Amino acid sequence: MPPNTPPPDDKLEQELRRGVIVLAALSQLQGWQYGYSLRQSLAARGMEIEEGTLYPLLRRLEGQSLLVSEWRIEDGPPRRYYKLSPAGRALYGRLVGNWNALVETVGGLIADDGAGSKRKKDSR
Repeated sequence: MPPNTPPPDDKLEQELRRGVIVLAALSQLQGWQYGYSLRQSLAARGMEIEEGTLYPLLRRLEGQSLLVSEWRIEDGPPRRYYKLSPAGRALYGRLVGNWNALVETVGGLIADDGAGSKRKKDSR
C-alpha cells in the first residue's frame, strides 16, 4: 500500500459517514445557523465534522437550492447564515424516511448476523 493511502477500513468508515453527514447537517438547519455554530451543534451531539468538509458541503447544498443563506453582522465579523429552503425541507423529510427504513433493515440484518441464525431459530 502506498505510504499516504489510508487503510481500507478507514476508507470504508469514511464512505459510511459521507452520506450521513448530509442528513446530520440538514437536521440542524431548520433555523438559521452559521458554519461554526452548525459545526459546534453537530459536535455536541457526537457528529464531528472538519471545516474542510462542512463549508464545501454548505456551498454545494446551497448551489442545489436546498439551503438559503444571508450575510449578517451580529456581535463580531460578518457571517453567512444558512437554513433549509422549501426544497431542502422536502428533501430532508424524504431522507429521514429513507434513513428510518435503512436503520430498520440494517438493524435486522445485523441482528441476524448474516449467518441466518434468526431464520434457524424461527424455523424450529
